[in-house]
Amino acid sequence: MSVEKNTRPLDEGIVKDFSSRMSYGSYLQLPLLLSAQQPVSQPEHHDELLFIIQHQTTELWLKLVLHELRSAAAWLRQDDLGSALKAIARVKHIQKTLTEQWSVLATLTPTEYSQFRSFLGNASGFQSSQYRAVEFILGNKNAKMLPVFDSDPESRTMLEELLNAPSIYDEFLAYLDRHGYDVPRSVLDRDVTRAHEFDPGLLPLFKHIYEHAADNWPAYEACEELVDLEDNFQLWRFRHLRTVQRTIGMKTGTGGSSGVSFLKKALDLTFFPELFAVRTEIGQ
Repeated sequence: MSVEKNTRPLDEGIVKDFSSRMSYGSYLQLPLLLSAQQPVSQPEHHDELLFIIQHQTTELWLKLVLHELRSAAAWLRQDDLGSALKAIARVKHIQKTLTEQWSVLATLTPTEYSQFRSFLGNASGFQSSQYRAVEFILGNKNAKMLPVFDSDPESRTMLEELLNAPSIYDEFLAYLDRHGYDVPRSVLDRDVTRAHEFDPGLLPLFKHIYEHAADNWPAYEACEELVDLEDNFQLWRFRHLRTVQRTIGMKTGTGGSSGVSFLKKALDLTFFPELFAVRTEIGQ
């Protein structure tokens, strides 16, 4: 079956009149979405559009990540581990997309970026409320971040709510406790407004799960999904660091941070430290 003159005919049933129907563009609000890229450089620099779209698409993906992680936490509270793991599996795929996006921004050379960087003022990814929200819901809570969002009450309220709510890890440990696993009381009663810190009292529990995986398969699978989640997050952090380093070197960040040296410290942060520490214990 060939296409005559390299032109495909339209099927008779294809809808063409959208005067009273919802179209693709209206459903996705494309006029609004595609008008949101507003370069500020004067004269407008060619590469600023790349910079804007890179960060806007990241924020859209982060919105979906938050949607899935909030749902996963709720499902864990309802003892629906399967649905929670399905949501986490989706987040893992989003994380891979987010990490790959850095390769696009990395095509921005230092010379190109320097020609419009000064127009950004103090705007910085450091001020992404959704990124902070993802960190909070995964357990890297830091109340000192909140004042950054004082001028954005809606974002500050969202972060305060997540600061005061159990993290995904807290919910998972509570799930294990409800299902007969020996979770230390001190862990279950901890102050959830603080970042989770390594607790050696959890190692016997996870060692038991890993060394008897066949008898503890749901818990074992969940542990590995969380490990994947943290691995992917750290890969994103590393690609962020390397992209910033190749673009601005060791300059101070537009938001006032020390730049690359500040980003390096994030690589030492962890969400689920016991799930990594237990690997040293297995088989001993």
